[in-house]
Amino acid sequence: MTVESRRAAIDERLAITVREERSRLVAALVRILRDWDLAEELVQEATVAALETWPRDGIPQNPGAWLLTTARRRGIDRLRRDARYRDRLAIIGAELRNMTTPHSPGGPETGGPLDVDDRLRMIFTCCHPALSREAQVALTLRTVAGLETPAVARAFLVPEATIAQRIVRAKRKIRDAGIPYRVPEPAELPARLTQVLTVLYLVFNEGYLASDGELAERRELARDAEWLGSLLVRLMPDEPEALGLLALMRLHLARVDARFTSDGAIVLLPDQDRGRWDRTAIEGATHILEQALRMRRPGPYQLQAAIVACHAEAPSYAETDWAEVVALYDRLLDLQPSPVIALNRALAIAELRGPQEGLAAVSGLQGRLDGYHLYHAARGVLLRRVGRTAEARMADERALALASNPAERRLLEERLAAN
Repeated sequence: MTVESRRAAIDERLAITVREERSRLVAALVRILRDWDLAEELVQEATVAALETWPRDGIPQNPGAWLLTTARRRGIDRLRRDARYRDRLAIIGAELRNMTTPHSPGGPETGGPLDVDDRLRMIFTCCHPALSREAQVALTLRTVAGLETPAVARAFLVPEATIAQRIVRAKRKIRDAGIPYRVPEPAELPARLTQVLTVLYLVFNEGYLASDGELAERRELARDAEWLGSLLVRLMPDEPEALGLLALMRLHLARVDARFTSDGAIVLLPDQDRGRWDRTAIEGATHILEQALRMRRPGPYQLQAAIVACHAEAPSYAETDWAEVVALYDRLLDLQPSPVIALNRALAIAELRGPQEGLAAVSGLQGRLDGYHLYHAARGVLLRRVGRTAEARMADERALALASNPAERRLLEERLAAN
């Protein structure tokens, strides 16, 4: 191996490690330092140190642990030099000795004491009621999902400067108000549940289909969200919406191996090889959903999981119970009015009653979804089904202009090339 190729291999491994471990590293450092900006700076410094050290000494056996140790040592050195933090060194020393290695995936059924992941603590901190909902979600997407500020801005459909200000103000609020970095006491948990479920779902979605960057998916991030969801269920086993979200994530993950071809092309639901779906995982997720539904407190995540279960249990796309899917979307819209949910309902109507009715339902959403690429992509599909190919092409062109995921862009480009 040449020097150049060895350096390229090291750079690639470091990039993968930082992408997969960054949120864990920041969360672990925030727990002991209680300083968000310092934790992020230390992770950056450890990354630079790796660029300088790994080419000489080789890639360590556990790259994530190496980065954490390096950042931790630099943090201690920084604190020793700063009089503001000297009083914390004794406490920090004890916490450092008790730091654990990254988690091993598990589920809510696992027995034994709950070892709360640092990222779950971070999510609860981000979702403190002292912060606005917009700040809660922006801060979580930036710190837990690892999205850069421009990507978070695109998710909110607001200027980048607005998101940057929200994140800075949220960090300052956490620091100045002394918001604790911990999972709340049991009596406090229900008040935080809605916000925590929201951000967990957003983190999962970002992993399941990336909104930014060169990767079509960030599967490790989706699995991390599922893991955190399982911890939340163990904290709150009697909350049906926590169970519903966990079931929803696991049902989606059960078919990840069928979602992309070997060369990275996205495979849509009608064309997926259902033989590659994980039937054991589907059965387990369905069991969790049934457990939630027996509590008779329906909510949006339970209904979404029930919709995905309809697809997962159907022998084929054509044999999907579309009447049940539409009925579930009707209930979901009653609980959570949303143009995106209405769009998905319209597509189900197209399967149940024909593309003309589906197209009528989709077209009524233009005012609220004109900046959403999947609205135009869905409209393009339905327009082709009714023979309006010129309009379908215009819809696909608009969707392509808005899309950033590489697999989605490739699919749209192929559609345009074929018509």
